[in-house]
Amino acid sequence: MRVAGVAAGVSGLTATKCCLDEGLEPTCFEQSQDIGGLWRYTEHVEGRRASLYPSVISNTSKEMSAFSDVPYPEDFPVFLPNARLLDYLRRYAEHFRLQEHIKFGITVVSIRKCSDFATTGQWDVVTEKDGKQTLHIFDAVMVCSGNFYEPSLPLHCFPGIERFQGQYFHSRQYKHPDVFQGKRVLVVGMGNSGVDIAVEASRVATKVTISTSRGAWVLSRVFDHGYPWDMVFNTRLMSLVRNSLPGLLSRGLVNYKVNQRFNHENYGLQPEKSCLVREPVLNDDLPSYILTGRITIKPGVKEFKDTSVVYHNCPEEEPVDIVVFCTGYNVSFPFLEEEVVKVENKHASLYKYVFPTHLQRPTLAILGLIRPLGAIMPVTEMQARWVTHVFKGLCQLPPQSVMEKEVNEKKKNQVKRFGLSYDEVLKTDCIVYTDELASFIGAKPSVLGLLCRDPRLALTIFFGPCTPYQYRLGGPGCWEGARQAILTQWDRTLKPTRTRVPAGSCSPWPSLLTVVGFLLLLAALFFGFQ
Repeated sequence: MRVAGVAAGVSGLTATKCCLDEGLEPTCFEQSQDIGGLWRYTEHVEGRRASLYPSVISNTSKEMSAFSDVPYPEDFPVFLPNARLLDYLRRYAEHFRLQEHIKFGITVVSIRKCSDFATTGQWDVVTEKDGKQTLHIFDAVMVCSGNFYEPSLPLHCFPGIERFQGQYFHSRQYKHPDVFQGKRVLVVGMGNSGVDIAVEASRVATKVTISTSRGAWVLSRVFDHGYPWDMVFNTRLMSLVRNSLPGLLSRGLVNYKVNQRFNHENYGLQPEKSCLVREPVLNDDLPSYILTGRITIKPGVKEFKDTSVVYHNCPEEEPVDIVVFCTGYNVSFPFLEEEVVKVENKHASLYKYVFPTHLQRPTLAILGLIRPLGAIMPVTEMQARWVTHVFKGLCQLPPQSVMEKEVNEKKKNQVKRFGLSYDEVLKTDCIVYTDELASFIGAKPSVLGLLCRDPRLALTIFFGPCTPYQYRLGGPGCWEGARQAILTQWDRTLKPTRTRVPAGSCSPWPSLLTVVGFLLLLAALFFGFQ
């Protein structure tokens, strides 16, 4: 079975590897001359490819961001600069010899159903290299191009921008803070990129303001007791609690937890509606930069003047020299017909965020088009494992009516990209979602089953971070090194930080006291709401 892959970033690499695991014949088309996708820095913005700035650091820790059968080297930092993450992707590709299946410098022009698609499920794939187009026929397609290359710049939402005499651009164009030297800077939008750019700009600019109409929760990479945030937040115990508590108690717990470090309302960051749990922003510097006056938080933009801006509920004009619009990206597949994947309001109608619901044959899949509250790598890897099983006929999709019903229910709960409702966030909780896909192929770990055979491993899996190696303990594609990788995950995490160990120091990983403390907190909150 011949499978076409589009793009050789994180999703494309693991898709190629999963195809090889299942005996399929992958051909991955990459328009640039190298792998890495988003994580490969280039000084100039390239068309139809994600662009990042050189200071980008991963928001998820290395143990949570690993592919399930290749841990990061123990000397890699806990949160990875983009160059180190790219190094890991190169090692992954070399380890499984993926380059042999990647064709570089080739652009996918179009992907269309063959005339006999109803019986064969095949696709006509047109590619272009050096101005010459070639037609290929593939049995299946895995689209791994992501959604960080077509910027969303809704200028019509900002009255007066046409007469603004200063400079403005989308965050995709940003590379270095030098452009802000001595300037008055306005950052519109409060996602991760917006806050990162504001922090960098504040080191050289005269003044920096972040305009946000909704606010956001701000978390630090350094979480409880100094451990990485996702290794504390994304455990099976925590996931069970989040999904089991009543709504009022859940919201109370979230509000309490995110305000422990600092009171968001006092910093002008409190989300507009307390009933919404917004996608959190990961930044270690913003609170202190607000305290020291380097960054100011303002409401949404009402209108632009020639050299200034007016905010909602703020009558005074504020002089501005440069505006950076951090307004997100559109979901776009220019090589696909609209009837294959229909996109509305930045939302694609996909079953489990992967399969179009209306195709007669499930031979096209979209990977990586999801925003889990955690690392994307193990999620896209599990998507790829499931997809290859569907392609081979080892897994069956539900009837079209069932898939469409589920997709429509999710649409009802969808607010905008940076304003997911609490229920929607839980539906894309990385543990819940990955467990669901893993159960389809028989790779979901059984904590109760392990409790009898290997209690140490079972307790580590349930109380500890849900690292990707858990999905290689059994079932198809099991890896004999998975158990050891799980039991040594804290060693690899703290190896690069415990460079000085005082005599008589205690265990470097969290103990059950952390769990007990968390349960006591839950009890206090519960009785507080009675």
